[in-house]
Amino acid sequence: MVKDTGELMEFMTRPSQRLIEDVKRIEGDIMILGAGGKVGPSLSIMAARACQEAGINKRIIAVSMFERQDVPDMMKAYGVEVFEANLLDNSQLQGLPDCPNIIFMAGRKFGTTENQSLTWAINVLLPAKVCERFPDSRFVVFSTGNVYGDTSALSGGSTEEDEPNPDGEYGQTCLGRERVFQYYANHCGTRSLLFRLNYAIEMRYGVLYDIASAVFNGQPVSLARGIYNCIWQGDVCEYAIRSLLHVSSPPFVLNVTGPQCISTRWTAETFGRIFGKKPVFCGEERPVGIYSNTTKLCGLMGMPHMPLEKMIHMQAEWIMSGRETINAPTHFEQADGRY
Repeated sequence: MVKDTGELMEFMTRPSQRLIEDVKRIEGDIMILGAGGKVGPSLSIMAARACQEAGINKRIIAVSMFERQDVPDMMKAYGVEVFEANLLDNSQLQGLPDCPNIIFMAGRKFGTTENQSLTWAINVLLPAKVCERFPDSRFVVFSTGNVYGDTSALSGGSTEEDEPNPDGEYGQTCLGRERVFQYYANHCGTRSLLFRLNYAIEMRYGVLYDIASAVFNGQPVSLARGIYNCIWQGDVCEYAIRSLLHVSSPPFVLNVTGPQCISTRWTAETFGRIFGKKPVFCGEERPVGIYSNTTKLCGLMGMPHMPLEKMIHMQAEWIMSGRETINAPTHFEQADGRY
């Protein structure tokens, strides 16, 4: 078990052999736009480590308005180049270096209902600016399973062929982001992959953290969304980097999450047994949630490395030890799409 945040980052960013082999096939440098969020630092570091272990010389460039100075310092320690920039500022966007491969992570979720116009600007306007600035680049575009809306446990999960049906302005703006890249594919031949991610997990935040901490602290767990699926953040980073080999025009669409349909009630009861505490539940239990089918992902790039059981036990041990957390609740229980 990892003992602190430093060990967590080292463990989470270890590149797998399949990533090391694939990164050799990616032509040119890699830029991560919006690298200062929850997933961006680990993705940037994993990309740098994979290149080092592959014995190749490739620039890994991380761009963000970093709120915490320790994040860019940590990236630099692993050989990542850091640019601090406001991507909505045209002069700063134009000042970034050209790059053939871009992982587009810039986005806004939390606080959407307090400032909808900013959410639309970041999630819809900014992608258009980026496509204009980098017309020849290949893009992996972070999106979300929220574009599908709630899915039944009996459905097998939303597939890439399903029509989007987002709830709330967050999901709508994420679909808007996708539509922008589809537009530039149609009109400029922009190559991209729409990376529809559900619930990345690491020990300091995530849906497992939200449920486990509620059980540990005797707080109610909402059953309004009775199912979900999730995936280890290290697997997310690997899939995102490897996805640069699968961009296309029109955009390639890919669901990214764990393969299981997981019960919210079962998760809380499992943590309850580990903690020796009886979970408290609230809300009407509904057998729906943000739940995606990952047959396409697993067929293309293989199963995730991290099993659910290990994530649960690591999460429980982290909380019981009182270690560092990130204040970023997933709001997975918000069935109305308001975040």
